[in-house]
Amino acid sequence: MAVSAIKHGAVHRLPPLPTIRDLIRLYKLRALKQLSQNFLMDERLTDKIVKAAGRIENEHVLEVGPGPGSITRSIIKKHPKQLVVVEKDRRFIPILELLKESTIGIVDLDIVRDDILKYKCEYAFPSCEKKDWHGPPANVHLIGNLPFAISTRLLINWIKDMSLQRGAWTYGRSSLTLTFQLEVAERIVAQMASEQRCRLSLMSQIWAKPELKFVIPGKAFVPKPDVDVGVVTIVPLKTPLTNLPFDLVEKVMRYIFSMRQKYVRRGVCNLFPPLVRDELTMRVFTRAEVDPESRSFNLSNDECLRIAQEYSEIIAKHPEIDSYNYRGPVAEREAWDNWDSI
Repeated sequence: MAVSAIKHGAVHRLPPLPTIRDLIRLYKLRALKQLSQNFLMDERLTDKIVKAAGRIENEHVLEVGPGPGSITRSIIKKHPKQLVVVEKDRRFIPILELLKESTIGIVDLDIVRDDILKYKCEYAFPSCEKKDWHGPPANVHLIGNLPFAISTRLLINWIKDMSLQRGAWTYGRSSLTLTFQLEVAERIVAQMASEQRCRLSLMSQIWAKPELKFVIPGKAFVPKPDVDVGVVTIVPLKTPLTNLPFDLVEKVMRYIFSMRQKYVRRGVCNLFPPLVRDELTMRVFTRAEVDPESRSFNLSNDECLRIAQEYSEIIAKHPEIDSYNYRGPVAEREAWDNWDSI
């Protein structure tokens, strides 16, 4: 209905609704610190977040954690074909139901009460056409003002889904438009030699192109967080920078960046048992053609992936090394003390 109305020039608009601030007062809602909740009241800012997502008219949108529905309203104004909102906190469901009643004939709005960390995005849009990965982007957009407490974990989960082309990425190259603490946002987009560069930078840039679009001052939120917020868009690459498995790459990046202020070999050497540590570490850096005395944040994406490739080749020959954990229980570590089967 909404699509035909747009095509004929009769754009339906939302009927007059109480303001978000009034609804919060009416339903006696407050942000819960344990859920990292912060409400964004300024419609100009929510409109700007949705604008950063690009063209969503007649597209499929999944909103993460809509809360009282401030970003939801801005999404609806852009007339997506279908909008699915996933909200964990039952207190916001009545407000979202009120919004749904107001959108009849404007947009197909589905309210799902679930934890986004468990929600199966691949079932959100059964009528959505799946796109070839190497063709145009999917008609699916994920938008959300993420709770700080889960933002990094959720992003890593989604990048893994992206690498496997599952979840929201069964539809093709679905895009992300998300809020993060500014420091986290800067880490996601950090380039070589940046002090913010870390494991998250590499994982975000190997399978996608992240971009920090703009910054929202903390004072725009209620309650005011102690930090500013960055809005980041993340678009999957047609061709990722590696074909290595996500879990292997994530493990190696974790070790590369585990000792940021020391030589990178100090972190990488802990991938290997004690008796073969020096030999295999030297082999990795020699074959990868990476300076072992570099600092991790000075390595390029390609250099980090060459290290991961060499580690992959070592465990292909000696798969038992993959289970070695230098921080594991003492008994497990002691079992490796005499291992030198290379």
